[in-house]
Amino acid sequence: MLFQFFKKKKKGSSITDLSFLQTDMHSHLVPGVDDGADSVEASLTMLEGFAAMGYKKVITTPHIRPDYFPNTKETLAAGFSKLQAALETSDLKLEVEYAAEYFVDFDFLKKLETEELLTFSGNHLLIELSTFAPAPNLYDIVFQLRIKGYQPILAHPERYLYYSDLKDFVKLKDFGCLFQTNILSLAGHYGKEVKDLSQKLLKKGMVDLLGSDMHHVRHLESLKELSMENDKVMKLISNHQFLNSTL
Repeated sequence: MLFQFFKKKKKGSSITDLSFLQTDMHSHLVPGVDDGADSVEASLTMLEGFAAMGYKKVITTPHIRPDYFPNTKETLAAGFSKLQAALETSDLKLEVEYAAEYFVDFDFLKKLETEELLTFSGNHLLIELSTFAPAPNLYDIVFQLRIKGYQPILAHPERYLYYSDLKDFVKLKDFGCLFQTNILSLAGHYGKEVKDLSQKLLKKGMVDLLGSDMHHVRHLESLKELSMENDKVMKLISNHQFLNSTL
């Protein structure tokens, strides 16, 4: 099935149409809590961009990472309440929720044992790894998440290329982990090696979800211009069925 990739704007310009995804489930739009949006105004600008590209729902997922972003459920709730208050006085017709992107490190199993983790769409849980070294006990962690009723989703597996190969990803899939690829990875935003791996995973049918991983307006502008700059990527995306619309 092919989708309409261009939405008309004034003066005859165009904007990428990602309405077929319906939901974005990876972004950093809670203001002031991580390396994403630094203000409510920035959050609203990016959310307006999502709406312009045809999204109906955004599940934003700020970092919970002890070394850099030691957020808690309370700090994220407080940050999101500021955004929610601004949304209530805006004209933006977009459903916005929040969860988190959890960094898997040595302390993650302790967190799993002692906390109720932030999920979305029921039991879905977004996790990320170091881009430099494999996570300790990763398969055990995915197994324990499944035992406890969570559906783990590995964020941007294509960015772990320095220590992973295809058989590692196949094993993770066999353990019940879903994969989320960044749309901009497919377009080469993070370099050729990441682009090649992301497209390889997609062509092999291993990508379950697409996410923006939006942190700032530069990401937004790259997404909005994607259909003009990389029609091959848009056609590649159109040939796959993703789970975004089920969230």
